[in-house]
Amino acid sequence: MTTICLVIQLLSALGIDPAWRGPATILLIAIVAFVTWYALRFGARQVAGRVLARQPPDEEAVLPQVELERRVRTLERTAVRTGGVVIVVVAVLMALSSGFEVDIGPAVAGLGIVGIAVGFGAQTLIRDWLAGIFVVLENQYNQGDVVRIAGVSGVVEDFSLRRTMLRDLDGTVHSVPNGQITVASNLTRVWARVNVDIPVAYGTDLDLATRLINDVGAQLHADPEWATRLLEAPSVVRIGHFGDTGVSLKVLGQVPAAQQWAVAGELRKRILAAFAERGIRIPTAPRMTVPAAGATPVAADLEASGSAPAPEPKDPTAPAGPPRGAG
Repeated sequence: MTTICLVIQLLSALGIDPAWRGPATILLIAIVAFVTWYALRFGARQVAGRVLARQPPDEEAVLPQVELERRVRTLERTAVRTGGVVIVVVAVLMALSSGFEVDIGPAVAGLGIVGIAVGFGAQTLIRDWLAGIFVVLENQYNQGDVVRIAGVSGVVEDFSLRRTMLRDLDGTVHSVPNGQITVASNLTRVWARVNVDIPVAYGTDLDLATRLINDVGAQLHADPEWATRLLEAPSVVRIGHFGDTGVSLKVLGQVPAAQQWAVAGELRKRILAAFAERGIRIPTAPRMTVPAAGATPVAADLEASGSAPAPEPKDPTAPAGPPRGAG
């Protein structure tokens, strides 16, 4: 009401005829609302640009210019839309009160009740938006990153303040509401680590196996085709764990972001070839064959041990068994 009184006093000071004060007041409110909306639009873009342009600790984590512009537009659009709704509602109420002399008390009370109802009904949507704003401001992940959020892993194909679109290895697209993201794991931020457990059978010369793995890692790092995909040569760092059939060797190596899977696959391939050349055995779990019903126990034991002799060929003309009543 104070603002309305100020508007009326301003119109009186300008010498506007009382008969035209209503339309003049509405026009003045519309001009002020438009200027406020334009200032909000300009200020939102400036603030979003300054916030997102802050340099992160890791230089390689700086947002590309295209991604930065896209995120600035996202924040700007959200702020302008939200602020625009507030400006329009306030301007309409002021115009009704001062321009048309309508009692806006019941309207304000009704809007308060509607706002409470909408707040309860749209609390999930508001939570998604707030979570999306923090994802943007904190630069948790970008489009093209491989992330794990809300129990789903995949490549970020699209992002908005309400939801994140992921595509997994099967090609399935997952739409994850940002409000359901409690932990965001970015698998491709700046650098990654090859983390491989190489199993060897009990009785293996662990020093020999360690030397072979380290040599394979050094050769992979020196290979011109793979040199750009590694930051350091993978090597054995410790004995991993004891299993039922063998022991594992923990192999670690640092690689650029998103290269850990390709490097780990090539490393396993070369280690397997080196083990086969030096006679180092990969442990396998023992298998037991359950004999079918009616089979003789001796045949089952022989089959289970893997040393059953080859059956002699039968004469197709021989009788199937002794004559009936023989013996």
